[in-house]
Amino acid sequence: MQLAAIIVSLVLTVVGVALIVRAVAQIYRFVRLGQPVPAGSRTDDPKQRTITLVKEFLGHTRMNRWGIVGFAHWFVAIGFLTLPPTLLQAYGQLFQADWVLPIVGDWLPFELYIEFIGIMTVLGIVTLMAIRLLNLPSRAGRKSRFSGSKAWQAYFVEYVILVIGLAILTLRGLEGAIHHVEGYEAAYFVSYPLVLAFKGLALGTLQNLIYLTAAVKIGVSLIWMITVSLNTNMGVAWHRFLGFPNIWFKRNADGAVALGALQPMTSGGKEIDWEDPGEDDTFGVSQVEQFSWKGILDFSTCTECGRCQSQCPAWNTGKPLSPKLLIMSLRDHAHAKAPYLLAGGGKDMEGNEKASEEQLKDVPAAALAEAERPLIGTAEENGVIDPDVLWSCTTCGACVEQCPVDIEHIDHIVDMRRYQVMIESAFPSEAGTMLKNLEKKGNPWGLAKKQRVEWTKEVDFEVPIVGKDVEDLGEVDYLYWVGCAGALEDRAKKTTKAFAELLHIAGVKFAIMGGDEKCTGDSARRLGNEPLFQQLGQENVAMLNMAFGESLDEDGRVDDSTKKAKSAKKIVATCPHCFNTIANEYPQLGGEYEVIHHTQLLQHLVDEGKLIPVTPVEGLITYHDPCYLGRHNKIYTPPREIIAKVPGLRNEEMHRHKERGFCCGAGGARMWMEERIGKRINNERVDEALSLNPDIVSTACPFCLVMLTDSVNGKKNDGKAKESIQVVDVSQLLLESVKTPADPADEPETADRPEPEPVK
Repeated sequence: MQLAAIIVSLVLTVVGVALIVRAVAQIYRFVRLGQPVPAGSRTDDPKQRTITLVKEFLGHTRMNRWGIVGFAHWFVAIGFLTLPPTLLQAYGQLFQADWVLPIVGDWLPFELYIEFIGIMTVLGIVTLMAIRLLNLPSRAGRKSRFSGSKAWQAYFVEYVILVIGLAILTLRGLEGAIHHVEGYEAAYFVSYPLVLAFKGLALGTLQNLIYLTAAVKIGVSLIWMITVSLNTNMGVAWHRFLGFPNIWFKRNADGAVALGALQPMTSGGKEIDWEDPGEDDTFGVSQVEQFSWKGILDFSTCTECGRCQSQCPAWNTGKPLSPKLLIMSLRDHAHAKAPYLLAGGGKDMEGNEKASEEQLKDVPAAALAEAERPLIGTAEENGVIDPDVLWSCTTCGACVEQCPVDIEHIDHIVDMRRYQVMIESAFPSEAGTMLKNLEKKGNPWGLAKKQRVEWTKEVDFEVPIVGKDVEDLGEVDYLYWVGCAGALEDRAKKTTKAFAELLHIAGVKFAIMGGDEKCTGDSARRLGNEPLFQQLGQENVAMLNMAFGESLDEDGRVDDSTKKAKSAKKIVATCPHCFNTIANEYPQLGGEYEVIHHTQLLQHLVDEGKLIPVTPVEGLITYHDPCYLGRHNKIYTPPREIIAKVPGLRNEEMHRHKERGFCCGAGGARMWMEERIGKRINNERVDEALSLNPDIVSTACPFCLVMLTDSVNGKKNDGKAKESIQVVDVSQLLLESVKTPADPADEPETADRPEPEPVK
């Protein structure tokens, strides 16, 4: 028994170690196939990055959002990292049954730790196995977050962990028996029942059981190592290693997820100069090797847990996009194509092969065939990613928010869109109308610029206009950026007028642009038309800087002698898309401003007592979180606080809210595209709202307002919603309650509160 155990274990060890070394080298070379990133963008502030990594891992900050799943996974992960000493001890036990690790082997704290983590690893993996079995695709179908995951790999990893955990506890029991433990000892507080079970066995039997159990533990560990070494695209196993660098190299050193701003387009690791692009610049991604090395690392790190899939509005409404399946497809394609790329293969901008026949002669036929597949293409075209998958994304950010290993799905999707739009001109035809309107008229509706200020004639107070009523924005407290929807879309104009009236009532000095402003470019950028975003953004930034009293030098940059402190440049926006673009993306174009959302300012004015809601607004209300206000910018509280201050309202949250809020379907330029596949996303969201039987559905975004109103009206026509239900912006509710003046004697005393924090 002993000799056989030694021989099998040592053979497996030699093979396993050789293969794992080769696999690590393969993955390293594979990740390096990706394009470089701008200098310092992934390595800035290494101390903070390390702190972020430790916090995310030890705190399991993403996983713990899923309750028992996070708790169980924490012990499994800690066990994997800290129980290898038991493997070393097992090697020693092959040669001497009663061998223990030097120094720590019989140290009570060490033994207590092994007992505790050993049992918790077993309980943790059993819990995770049960959760998987209860949520199999065969049971839950498309609603299972494991739908599409590689089941055999998950089962293999889970049963390996279970067997190893049980082997550790069994060895502990055998160790106690062979070391003649008399009575209960704390060192065996978990395995003591096993000690008692083995205690009466003969010494030779105990020794053989130790040889066998140690060999099982070693053998299973090495079989796992060999299997994952031969499957370098086995994310459910490799994420245990790759998750650490993937988190360390995440976009934001402070731990923030990759939401908010999109990253500037790069080529060869450098930002593209849109005034003078290089002749060899690549625009977007048309081949998997054109993703950055961080993108390749992202793909390899995916553990196929399906949290992104379970939250995706496209997947939940019957569309082909699953963020998980998209990342898996890119990973498997990249791994299959890797031998071709590592041999020097690749296509130039004209589609010609860069490598010689001699270089490619040893490349497997399967890798050569994979290299011929288009990255974006239908099943008939043998494409890796179907166009319907690419264009179903609303960029809501649910996938990025939920991913436990910090995969940056949206960046990769937009990179592929950029190539399709800019080079192939292949995108949904309806979006073309929006792009033409932006190019010609500066707004998605194609309306004349003078119509941007028409709403000011519909209010009974003066709305100051920059350059007409005020020369310099230094004369007012805020520039109110009305946005295209707020100025031109009838339903959104109600929000605009309500907010402006509230500012007027509160005595806040504000002004608006005079109609020469353009769309911020949010939809153009997320559709993939980066040059159009750059054009619109630069024009707006130049206009804003001049409005704030800053002049430009010969190169079109702000003259330092006229540059003002950021705190003096305050903008408030009612549209979260405008808010996000001006606050988070215009700094890329030289526009540095303090930007707040209108709900933040309104909350501040209510808290200061400048707006006092007194008239009851009766009814049950449910609030819908706009994705670009909530997930992308973490603003959840102000709208809810305003609602809570309006007397008469009873607020009830929808099942999916805040971080797990469900998209309205308009983001990612989907506002301008037809929804032909599956259930309409806005209908899914409204069905969730209607399940509460509310009187009011409220939101804080003009896009959401339009989408939710369209769905509610449709359901009213079908008799599926009561006629009295309203869809309104938070500002409209507040205005309705504020309009009746309060008796001064009844006004509550309020302490001054600081102004809302702008997005930085």
